[in-house]
Amino acid sequence: MGQKGGGNGNGGSAPRERRQSRRLPVDYSVDYHHGDTFLFSYITNISEMGIFVRSEEPLAKGTMLRLKFAPPGGEAFDLEGEVAWINPPRPDAVNPGMGIRFVHLTPETRERLVDLVRTIAYLHADDDPEAS
Repeated sequence: MGQKGGGNGNGGSAPRERRQSRRLPVDYSVDYHHGDTFLFSYITNISEMGIFVRSEEPLAKGTMLRLKFAPPGGEAFDLEGEVAWINPPRPDAVNPGMGIRFVHLTPETRERLVDLVRTIAYLHADDDPEAS
């Protein structure tokens, strides 16, 4: 969900990598809302734990969201997430947006996400022989 160590607010002393799951590139549309605010954007990467949503106006860290997205040809996901970190727009920001951590997943939804990420990883490995 963005660049390693970037935009996490921990300065230069942050651990090199806090992720527990590999992030994989995707280009899925996503509808999301919090309160009465409804928005549309694109997911640029996904893991079993969350997504990165491209946005020129990322929401504040800690914001709870309702997310709806569907992989091509797949069943739609309708789930909750929390803004875990943001990469604010600035002149040197290549990928402004927000990292969203999935929350309150049912076992069925968690299993579907794991299956989706494994499928993407498998297809990505076929496209890129150096990806492993």
